Amino acid sequence: MAGLFSLCLIYLGILLSVQAKPPHIVFIVADDLGWNDIGFNNPDMKTPHLDKMAGEGVILNQSYVQPLCSPSRHSFMTGYYPFHAGLQHRVIMPEQPVCSPLDMQFLPKYLKDLGYATHMVGKWHLGFCKWECTPTHRGFDSFFGYYNAQEDYYTHDWKGGYDLRQNERLATEFNGTYSLYSYDQAAADIIINHNTSEPLFLYMAFQNVHDPIEVPKKYEDMYPNIQNEGRRKFSGMVSALDEAVGNLTDKLAQKGMKDDTLFVFTADNGGWPLYYGNNYPLRGAKFTIYEGGTRAAGFVRGPGLNVTGRRFDGLMHAVDWLPTLVSVGGGESPPVGYKGDGVNMWPALSQLSSSPRTELVYNIDDLFPYEEGHAAIRVGDYKLIDGYPGLYPEWYKPQSVEKDYNITKLDIEQFEQEQVSRYQLYNLKDDPTEHNDLSSNNPDIVNKLAARLKTYHDTMVPANYPLPNPFSNPKLHGGAWTPGWC
Repeated sequence: MAGLFSLCLIYLGILLSVQAKPPHIVFIVADDLGWNDIGFNNPDMKTPHLDKMAGEGVILNQSYVQPLCSPSRHSFMTGYYPFHAGLQHRVIMPEQPVCSPLDMQFLPKYLKDLGYATHMVGKWHLGFCKWECTPTHRGFDSFFGYYNAQEDYYTHDWKGGYDLRQNERLATEFNGTYSLYSYDQAAADIIINHNTSEPLFLYMAFQNVHDPIEVPKKYEDMYPNIQNEGRRKFSGMVSALDEAVGNLTDKLAQKGMKDDTLFVFTADNGGWPLYYGNNYPLRGAKFTIYEGGTRAAGFVRGPGLNVTGRRFDGLMHAVDWLPTLVSVGGGESPPVGYKGDGVNMWPALSQLSSSPRTELVYNIDDLFPYEEGHAAIRVGDYKLIDGYPGLYPEWYKPQSVEKDYNITKLDIEQFEQEQVSRYQLYNLKDDPTEHNDLSSNNPDIVNKLAARLKTYHDTMVPANYPLPNPFSNPKLHGGAWTPGWC
């Protein structure tokens, strides 16, 4: 009997250790994907793999990001608001000697300390003027992708420089290959070669669906009913992305890892109507701090979710992913030494319970012009915008039949002049599409939120937006965008 009892204890210990094993984590970012550009928000979009995964997990209804690329990616990786790092103004341009602050530890480094193998595929856009700024110096075991905001999908060129790397090596052999195919293969190689005795963190930062609007014709042909050529090609780019995610999950299944993998899927900002992205019925787009620029299409799927097939209406922000995923990986939350802005969302996501986040800051940017928006805060259901919200302030329907949008510089300048030095107030529970400005009838709420916004403004780090450095010129580096000039 004593022997049987001992065996039971051993079995229980093994069972508990298996249950406690941290999951693999695949963090997928779709570039410039709009709220209305994915099947679970818009049935006209053909995204069967992503829709199936979302249906098996939890769709994020109020998951916020920044209105542009670099600030959102900084938030994902550091858990700090961009205005606490000087990255709140526009994006990092290739000629600028700046990167996400080196004294802020990145998510892969936290996970690496917990025993994870860490790999990145795709778009970096967090600065590269010195090697210390680049992925393999910030916690990733490997990197296959590009440093800048965008590039040609086939030639991998932007502004006269080649930009595709395998770790630190310039990967010129992929010139002529559609980037999605290369990223798909790079991810497959990582999975095939992974030692399953250790957890995997894979950051898949896809180029799709950022401009330029380029896609193999077979994907464009999936949308014969869309008459607008740009929107038809863009939609094909979305479906190509969906296929790549399906291939990724197939590889994980073949390796016996899929059921042990937590998937996070998110856009980095709203869709850009100038390049056929769409956020309808939300107001605004990329560049704005209206909901269309900042409320991301996204979901989580995988082990540990006790309620699935539902939408999560709790507030969360891009800064929350770091403490949340460190917690999922078995680390302390908040992590030791972390003094950022994120909160651990895992208890709320896993149980579909109330969110611990009750407020968030959309952005604070004192530089003119306010192309990302001056400032905005949400507290509970109320959102206050202080000053100019940003470009593309309207409600843009998908360009299925319509011609390209006629957004003129005069329209933008007129809107800017109308909005500077004034408040807008919206109740997002009653008015998620921001049609009804309540500011004139609710001065007490305006004053309360303005005071709260000021407390954040008092902690702001001035924007670090330096002038271009001529030593960045690709002509000085063999025709490639290359670190080592700052």
